[in-house]
Amino acid sequence: MTANFDLENLAATEAFGRRLGDLLFPNAVIALNGPLGAGKTHLSRAIAEGLGIANPVAVTSPTFTLIHEYPARLSIFHFDAYRLSGPDAFLDLGVNEYYEAGGVCLIEWADRVEAALPADRLTIRLEVVGENARRMNLIAVGERYLMLLQNLGPGV
Repeated sequence: MTANFDLENLAATEAFGRRLGDLLFPNAVIALNGPLGAGKTHLSRAIAEGLGIANPVAVTSPTFTLIHEYPARLSIFHFDAYRLSGPDAFLDLGVNEYYEAGGVCLIEWADRVEAALPADRLTIRLEVVGENARRMNLIAVGERYLMLLQNLGPGV
């Protein structure tokens, strides 16, 4: 199942991310794709807010550390696959253990490690359509993600 969301400004993107974070469940995997500057980290921060993180400004790009962990309603495991050589390098991080740790995995540049991602997941492709406007294409695979996408609905 797929859905598109047109978000006209940063506030709309933040509201979307908070709503998504509020709906997430243990062991959720969110694959984030899009070009540099599309807002993957900004969206991750908003999702973390929806998960109840105490300090949202602590959510930064994990490009150089590869993974950041944040405490929230569900633990947040924030990955950045940009600098990885491929799926095997991602698996070497022990990502399979994170998938089953009861938290939420947010994976930026997920398209670079797609073979290492679980089949059931929510994939979000961010597209820049204006200075602060974004189009998000969401692809839900698996029953829980289909329900998640239906619950996101147009009221974001």
